[in-house]
Amino acid sequence: MMIPSPTLARSSRRALLAALAGGAASFAAPASPVKITGIESFTVRVPDGGAPDPLRLYRYAVTRVHTDAGVTGTSFIAIAPDLLNGWAKPTLLGQDLFAIDRHMRRLQMNSGESRTQGWSGVEHALWDAIGRLSGRPVAELLGKARDRLRIYRTTVFPGQQDQSDVPYEQQARFALRLKNEGYTAIKIRAWRPRPMDDVDAVGVIRAAVGPSFKIMLDRTAVRPGWVWDYPTALKVARGLEKHNAYWLEEPFDGMDLQGPARLAAEVDILITGGELGRTLYEFAAFLHNKTYDIVQPDTRICGGIWAAKKISTLAASFGVPCIQHGTGGFSLAGYIQAGCAMTNCDWQEMIGLGPNLPTEEWAPGLVLLKDRKAWKIENGYVYLPDAPGLGLEVNEDALKEYRRV
Repeated sequence: MMIPSPTLARSSRRALLAALAGGAASFAAPASPVKITGIESFTVRVPDGGAPDPLRLYRYAVTRVHTDAGVTGTSFIAIAPDLLNGWAKPTLLGQDLFAIDRHMRRLQMNSGESRTQGWSGVEHALWDAIGRLSGRPVAELLGKARDRLRIYRTTVFPGQQDQSDVPYEQQARFALRLKNEGYTAIKIRAWRPRPMDDVDAVGVIRAAVGPSFKIMLDRTAVRPGWVWDYPTALKVARGLEKHNAYWLEEPFDGMDLQGPARLAAEVDILITGGELGRTLYEFAAFLHNKTYDIVQPDTRICGGIWAAKKISTLAASFGVPCIQHGTGGFSLAGYIQAGCAMTNCDWQEMIGLGPNLPTEEWAPGLVLLKDRKAWKIENGYVYLPDAPGLGLEVNEDALKEYRRV
């Protein structure tokens, strides 16, 4: 049997990639490693018509990676200036675009694992460039598991951060609107100073939306400013069970391994968490200790799309779902690609301020996209785009026109 030479194998592989790209005459597969030639991060501010709606997004962070192949990758996630100039540019310029894992390890060694959140804007843009060079969505390059994700809308209503001044009926009206628009789930904060008030709110929402609509509660670990003790968490969880709530998220400190595990063993409602986790080792500890029924890495905080995919695979080996913590606006692009590459991810969180739909929130920013559309949303699902990379086709002229700093 004749064994092809490495050079021939590389040539054949690149020819295959060119064919997969759709046979476009303009596509030329690179004959050598693609080098990173530039990295930039800036903000854009789109027109607000003179009367900005506080529930809509007009300001967007943009991070771009330029290559010697003439392809640019774009993410709508910022990178901190000190990390951009102090690490990303000195370390990544001139390096292989495709060496994501190597770049990630160098970041952790040189800047510390605590900086992984700041690097994600670059990492998402790297993947966008890789997908565009390959002519495929990133999810396909990572072993696509699904074509769509069910949406749950997380809504923080205007007013007090703890939502203590938000009437239960207002939350119920919005949940009913979501249901009527085809969505199947809502998540609200469980931050009220009297924890059982949030249980009462779920009761009002449940009465409005009926038995099948999903209601999630987010305690968000330490972010409310105080952490529940165990008796409080147990009482709340029991109360939520009576209203058929779907899950209770991070009822204790985000790094508490035993408290959530104990609660999950005692109640039927799902106990979830992990959005503050930054490393694979932290998620290994969650899984080993059975801390959560569902782990929820944030694709920005944990280090990016590749890190989230690793966490998903690790969770799958324990038989645990991995449902990403979410975000809002166009920064969702990498999350959707990552989620569609996960075998154990059914949902995508879309976070927003006030009683509005995701499509309403990002509507002003559509001017930044060539086709003036982001994602197909239908019957409560968001669909994986057919476009290559992260799936958003940016309008170069609009980026230049609305660029600020």
